[in-house]
Amino acid sequence: MLQWIRSIFYVVQATVAMPVIGLAFAPWAMFSKRGAYTACKSYAAWCMWSARWLIGLRCEVRGAVPTGEVLIAAKHQSFLDIIMIFHALPRAKFIMKREILWTPVIGQYTKRMQMIAVDRGKRGKAIAKMIADVEAGKIEPGQIVIYSQGTRVAPGTRIPYKVGSAVLYDQLHQPCVPAATNAGFFWPRRGLYRRPGVAVVEFLDPIAPGLGREAFMQKLEQEVETASDNLLAEAGWRAAD
Repeated sequence: MLQWIRSIFYVVQATVAMPVIGLAFAPWAMFSKRGAYTACKSYAAWCMWSARWLIGLRCEVRGAVPTGEVLIAAKHQSFLDIIMIFHALPRAKFIMKREILWTPVIGQYTKRMQMIAVDRGKRGKAIAKMIADVEAGKIEPGQIVIYSQGTRVAPGTRIPYKVGSAVLYDQLHQPCVPAATNAGFFWPRRGLYRRPGVAVVEFLDPIAPGLGREAFMQKLEQEVETASDNLLAEAGWRAAD
């Protein structure tokens, strides 16, 4: 019961903190991309710090954090893994659903940071335009983050990997860093309850450019799923949960 109370309090304060931090940084963020990144990293840091003290949830990033121009193909289980990846990377450029652009506070900041909005009904066309923008220099260099399954996936659920990761890998001619997580065990897709423990995002060994599409997809899925399953087992997750 006590953990439920802590969880609800945590969710409420984290929800309130978003517009408070967003408005506090707005004068700087309106005129500076650096200001927008600083604001969002501050919010991410607050969420992780308050999670540790309010609900006993510690966030840990493992592996070499990518810093150059690179594609990151990540497992997505929870809003928490977004927070952790964004906080860890110097200049994250998330591929996200277009609807987020119209979300209060978040939408304005994502536009300022030039996140890559994708119309899920026209995903192939949107990725092609994104590649053209990168090559034309319209989007500043950074770490492009794509969630390979296209949506949040609960622990233990198997959803096919979408071809978008392979298209980007092939077209950008950059290394791809797979990223695994167990965040969904502690911070589920839905609901208010938050488990105590250690949530992990793990950056795995880069996949060098040059693999064929099928070979790349097989390697990516195998590495991400295996590492994520290992992290879930380490956290104490069981299929019956």
